[in-house]
Amino acid sequence: MTYPILYSFRRCPYAMRARLAIASSGIQVELREIVLRDKAPEFLETSPTATVPCLKVGERIVDESLHIMAWALGQNDPENLMQMPTEGYTLMSTCDGAFKHSLDRYKYPNRYPEIGPIENRDAGSSFIHELEQRLDGNLFGPDPKLADFAILPFIRQFAHVDLDWFSAQPWEKTKIWLQNFKDSARFVAIMASWNPGGGSTTRVDHTAHWGTWVDAVQVEQRDWIGETNNICSLTRVHRVRVIEKR
Repeated sequence: MTYPILYSFRRCPYAMRARLAIASSGIQVELREIVLRDKAPEFLETSPTATVPCLKVGERIVDESLHIMAWALGQNDPENLMQMPTEGYTLMSTCDGAFKHSLDRYKYPNRYPEIGPIENRDAGSSFIHELEQRLDGNLFGPDPKLADFAILPFIRQFAHVDLDWFSAQPWEKTKIWLQNFKDSARFVAIMASWNPGGGSTTRVDHTAHWGTWVDAVQVEQRDWIGETNNICSLTRVHRVRVIEKR
């Protein structure tokens, strides 16, 4: 069987949100983890922007993370993530616009020396203040929606620039929201590191919510060029081939 191909990078927040939506939908994809320092020619030929995430469905290329989320949940949305108020899309737009602008300059001050990191941290904090006022478990009540999973990977990245400072801020609801996300089985599952650690076959065990994601994954390792390639279902036991650059 041929699966859609998702090019991803484990720590990229854009890629995280795409994996979260695909996992929630239960759709099977072939997950290819990109080596940023040595991107595979196949990936560069596929992605118009040479960035992750990038989804290839037959001849169709979906090269934006929110479009990938919509592609997956448009086919199957068992958690009703798409059923949220229109304000959710406004929050997502602010996250990807003004907040991401400040986050990049806060996290990478050497790349953006024109404004200091503290000023950018303060600018990004205004968005978190807005979230803090809205949060009630999640952004729109007790159950997460599309906006929660679209935004949380970026809040995580912001927090981890200076975790001590973030922890000292009076954003109690935001900190609980983020910690619950990081502690969740769904986050653990989509962040699994595919590293067999030697040998031809390794057994990887991890469990997750949303039914059973991957209780026991058989991993087969062989040589290839440039990337890690996982064929996996995030909802059930499945054979996974891990192809790592040597």
